[in-house]
Amino acid sequence: MSELAEIFQQYGEAYRAKYGERMPVSHKVALRAIEQCRTEALGGHVYDCKTCQHEVYSYHSCRNRHCPKCQSQAGQAWLERQQALLLPTPYFMVTFTWPEPLRKIARRNQKVMYDLLFRTSAAALQELAGDKRFVGGQIGMVGVLHTWGRDLSYHPHVHYLVPGGGLSADGQSWLASRPAFLVHVKPLGRLFRGKFRAALQKTELFEQIPAEVWQQAWVVHSEAVGNGQAALKYLAPYIFRVAISNKRIVKVAEGQVTFRYTPSGRKKSKLCTLRAEEFIRRFLQHVLPKGFVKVRYYGLFAPGQRHRLKQARRLLEAHQPSEAQAVEQNQSPDANQALDQPSAPRCPRCGQPLIWQGRVQPVKRKPP
Repeated sequence: MSELAEIFQQYGEAYRAKYGERMPVSHKVALRAIEQCRTEALGGHVYDCKTCQHEVYSYHSCRNRHCPKCQSQAGQAWLERQQALLLPTPYFMVTFTWPEPLRKIARRNQKVMYDLLFRTSAAALQELAGDKRFVGGQIGMVGVLHTWGRDLSYHPHVHYLVPGGGLSADGQSWLASRPAFLVHVKPLGRLFRGKFRAALQKTELFEQIPAEVWQQAWVVHSEAVGNGQAALKYLAPYIFRVAISNKRIVKVAEGQVTFRYTPSGRKKSKLCTLRAEEFIRRFLQHVLPKGFVKVRYYGLFAPGQRHRLKQARRLLEAHQPSEAQAVEQNQSPDANQALDQPSAPRCPRCGQPLIWQGRVQPVKRKPP
């Protein structure tokens, strides 16, 4: 099976030679890290099998957050850590999307634009939900930035996981939303557009935005996604999934990369074939700026509001003890123990335990 690392190893040097002067440092770092992941370049350990005399090298991972090898298990670990945040109530997924002209500006100014996307969309949703016609209290929000379409196209948007209700201002009552409805999305889209425009006016980027952007409707989507457990499991893959997984790459040959994707709204997958250079370009446009936080917490879920989150949980559990118990039962205490106690490495030939022999020093790295 072909892997992303193989593509970068074969064609990465030519890509750097052509675009290196224009590549952001974060792109160079990700490209080099994925190339070297689990190879002798990063060093590692050597093991010996006493049964069949087979020698096994285990190389270090790059730990880059855009590497499909390194991120494959992180989603499950994050999911388990988030169990304490869940409230025993129905949840909603609210998604904010930019109009097409803003995406071109965002691609060249990712850190500023992504930050504004988070701040203004969160403020808009909290303000509208605070209206007594909808929730009338303080809601909680877990926001996740997602930048790619299924064919690796550039489509930045943010998903929010939101419990169906909020805590009253005095903290004495839980104000539930309607079972399958949180807020009206059309006024939410207008509020989001207004807040984003006001925030962007404070930057040098505002003059680059076509005037028609502020006249068209901005798309916001909201849907009920079941209880907290189901919603969190739905969201977790978006947090640690990279733009493309190795299992979707079908073939790498003659300077071209073929991968599988499923168009939105369809069940049958399709094949997409791109020149290796274009494939690398599409992948790298989803590499986030250094230090950028793609998961953010607002309202009741904000770190400074956890005391109010506890109060909300107490109020909900007082009225819905059966649901609270179900949440607790779904939190497996053995899951973290299993993650913390990895099995000893075994021989790929005979399956017997391997004996550690020593370290493998990393090969001197080239600058990114």
